[in-house]
Amino acid sequence: MQKKNNKGVIALIIVLVLAAAALVIWQTNKLETQQGGKEITVNVDHLNGDDTTFTIHTDEEYLRGALEQEDLIEGTESEYGLYVLTVDGETADESEQQWWGYSVNGTFAELGVDSQPIADGDVYDFVLNVGW
Repeated sequence: MQKKNNKGVIALIIVLVLAAAALVIWQTNKLETQQGGKEITVNVDHLNGDDTTFTIHTDEEYLRGALEQEDLIEGTESEYGLYVLTVDGETADESEQQWWGYSVNGTFAELGVDSQPIADGDVYDFVLNVGW
């Protein structure tokens, strides 16, 4: 019986060590935010070709805050954050397989607008895409 208890304790210790290691790795890789005033550029490519460019001055640390500050986006909340449906007044028609995607400084974004840190001088390009 003692041997079985030792295995359980060892397994628990291993799980705790792995959880602690995962937390350290997550904290280390978490993107830093830039505090204070920033100027960012947001380009919006509309389907009809009426593209617009916005220069935003903000103290926000994440993209969602800066875009909402200017009333540029709307969407629905999900477990992953805001699902962007409308940018600059144009709403994606999901029945037509339309969806908004964006890039950060020329690289397709890997984060949602809620968790995308912004930095002074960043350029964001929003494109209304068609097709999954």
